[in-house]
Amino acid sequence: QSEKELQDVVKQQEEKMLQLIDKSGEVMRLKGEISQLKRSLQRAETEAKVLWEEMQGKEPKVDTAYVQERVLLRHEVDKLRLLLLEKEDENLLLSDKY
Repeated sequence: QSEKELQDVVKQQEEKMLQLIDKSGEVMRLKGEISQLKRSLQRAETEAKVLWEEMQGKEPKVDTAYVQERVLLRHEVDKLRLLLLEKEDENLLLSDKY
């Protein structure tokens, strides 16, 4: 009977481990979604900032090509900053592991 109890305990532990793995996958998916939302927010904030700067003290007629170029350049700078932060985070995680 103790062997059956041990098998039951092992089975319960395996089920708990599978549940944790499922939850871990969900957490990773949500982290990815959060990262994507942060990038979208940053992109929108960048566009708003560039447009606000262009509209300050300008005539109603604005060179849209120039504004678009500034938005794209600001996006590139933000993207590079984000990549740098991600690499720094990865380096921190790796240094914590070892």
